[in-house]
Amino acid sequence: MVNVFMHYLFTSESVSEGHPDKVSDQISDAILDNILAQDPRAHVACETLCTTGQVVIAGEVSCDGWVDIQRVVRKTIADIGYTKAEYKFEAESCGILTALHAQSQDINRGVERAEGEEQGAGDQGMMFGYATDETDNFMPLTLDLAHTLVYTLARIRKEGKQMTYLRPDSKSQVTIEYDEQNRPVRIDTIVLSTQHDEGVTPEMIKRDIIDILLPRVAKRDSRYGHLLHDFLADKNAKLLVNPTGNFVIGGPHGDTGLTGRKIIVDTYGGRGAHGGGAFSGKDPSKVDRSAAYAARWIAKHLVAAGVAHEALVQVSYAIGVAEPVSLYVNTYGTAQVNKSDAEIAQVVAKLFDLRPAAIIRDLKLTQPMYEETAKYGHVGRTNEVVTKTFLDADGNEYTREVELFTWEKLNRLEEVKASFGL
Repeated sequence: MVNVFMHYLFTSESVSEGHPDKVSDQISDAILDNILAQDPRAHVACETLCTTGQVVIAGEVSCDGWVDIQRVVRKTIADIGYTKAEYKFEAESCGILTALHAQSQDINRGVERAEGEEQGAGDQGMMFGYATDETDNFMPLTLDLAHTLVYTLARIRKEGKQMTYLRPDSKSQVTIEYDEQNRPVRIDTIVLSTQHDEGVTPEMIKRDIIDILLPRVAKRDSRYGHLLHDFLADKNAKLLVNPTGNFVIGGPHGDTGLTGRKIIVDTYGGRGAHGGGAFSGKDPSKVDRSAAYAARWIAKHLVAAGVAHEALVQVSYAIGVAEPVSLYVNTYGTAQVNKSDAEIAQVVAKLFDLRPAAIIRDLKLTQPMYEETAKYGHVGRTNEVVTKTFLDADGNEYTREVELFTWEKLNRLEEVKASFGL
């Protein structure tokens, strides 16, 4: 009998910073950052809703100090690009309703501890981290390319020199063909939908995507440059641009945005797994956020060290309890060491302290580092130190140096290699 090997297709999507749900995420995280800049021990759970001409802020905040919420919100919206009245959602004219109150004392009782290292988890739940050697940033290629497409489109829009009809809202979707060894072979389909000014046709936008966007993406990143060149020459490949034919009405005017509705875009594009908890607007005592970052940190170390070609890490907690309830590792049969996945998990448990306070300490999570995570993914990003500007309670600006995406560092790599004899 002859074995017939079959290729398969896998798809991931991304959305731009102007997508209404991402507008909400960025507002929530901008508020969080401005509070943490004043009080690194603040507890924040900030939710945002945005719709036609209106932003609603709700949630719980306990901190020393305060910020000018209205100014933070308007600055965030302006930075995204909603600065024109015809968008029906504009930074200086939208209404802003704030309904923030103090954190529940019942929750706070479980989190705060006299011994800082014994800080309890802010809630129960399970969190996942994932990594693959498919790309040099250890992310699934489908999602990495989808992010890069809308990120580059936003850069073109903000430069204002080409494709000057672009408006802030856009989405991408990438389908890649994989072989039986799970290696990417070709790009099968790219879907791009972008908001635009009146009078611009899908044919005009498609031409500019072929002539301007795709060559720029291919030149920018060697990870998929050859695949994009092959895609443009492939008669069987599909490029679908604004499939509905018109996308003038967009952003919060076209669709109400809510914090936390793009969790798969935020993480691994459908690869691996997701525990269900959203990230944006939550301070690091919430393990929905901090433990998911730690799990990515661990998974990335396992793949970068050569323990496996692919790794999924799950960690779970009970509210108010410091030690994790469980730790699980799945290498999908790609382990390169003579250990079972359960044995790999045992080594990980000895190497990494997954108590909430230890995660916060090791990843420096009390920094005001979160607004940048709220667009183009929380993982697979570049660890760097930047200077950020914040607003105090009186609306005055001040700056701080902040280290971003600390969970992307491979600062424990040699230790991991040694523990696995690599």
